Amino acid sequence: MAAITAAMVGELRAKTDAPMMECKKALTEADGDMARAEEILRVKLGSKAGKAASRVTAEGIVASFINGTTGALLEVNCETDFVSKNDDFLAFANECAKMIAEQNPSDVAALLALPMNGSTVDEVRSALIGKIGENIMPRRFKRFAGSNKLVSYLHGARIGVTVEFEGDETAAKDVSMHIAAMKPVALSMADVPAEAIAIERSVAVQKAAESGKPPEIVEKMVEGSIQKFLKEVSLLNQTFVKNDKQTVEQMLKAANTTIKGFTMFVVGEGIEKRQDDFAAEVAAQVAAAKATA
Repeated sequence: MAAITAAMVGELRAKTDAPMMECKKALTEADGDMARAEEILRVKLGSKAGKAASRVTAEGIVASFINGTTGALLEVNCETDFVSKNDDFLAFANECAKMIAEQNPSDVAALLALPMNGSTVDEVRSALIGKIGENIMPRRFKRFAGSNKLVSYLHGARIGVTVEFEGDETAAKDVSMHIAAMKPVALSMADVPAEAIAIERSVAVQKAAESGKPPEIVEKMVEGSIQKFLKEVSLLNQTFVKNDKQTVEQMLKAANTTIKGFTMFVVGEGIEKRQDDFAAEVAAQVAAAKATA
């Protein structure tokens, strides 16, 4: 019996995207023969799983789970919008969100290692890839636990918002819908990331310099631009979408409600989507056919 090393298991997993334990079982059954082990996995999990594993997953959904003051917001990606509406895919995402809230995994790798339906989350994921034929992967999540109340809003499952609050639930729900529409980057002006301010300042300086005005005026123009930017991207200072006569902060004060924090996920945010040039692909296939004729 050949010795099955961690390196062999890792190599097989990289080729097939199958769960680690399944890779080890297949290598053991194949007596260390890599090609035979890959064949065993493809018979067991479907040939689609390995092929799909390297493809870009820029579509998907945001799933939410709340139970009292404990909850989770999760983004699970797939390759096409069509699959994001698949019942099995939706059930997998929702179950993962519930598990995050209840079992508190430290990261996506820990989530994938959790037990699910007699297997692990990763094994269920791999089986689902084989069944559906698309790469599927939980991308990121945020777990909530503490004394704050929670409310969540999903906009077509592509934008998900969870708000931590004290006070009126209706007001908090309105704020979650506002966040999905206006996409603030921070709760207050003081919370806006320094990097974002630095980028905005650089742009403002360049624009102001083009005005040809004296340095002291340019400085005031830059500061004015920064203050305008901070108001536009901080939740409490934004104009409330349901009433343009008041800010979110003013609406909350009237409702005796305090927002403690919020999390927003937008599906595929920051992922570079593959752009297929159909005409070029057809031309390449025709050229290849002529070359072999």
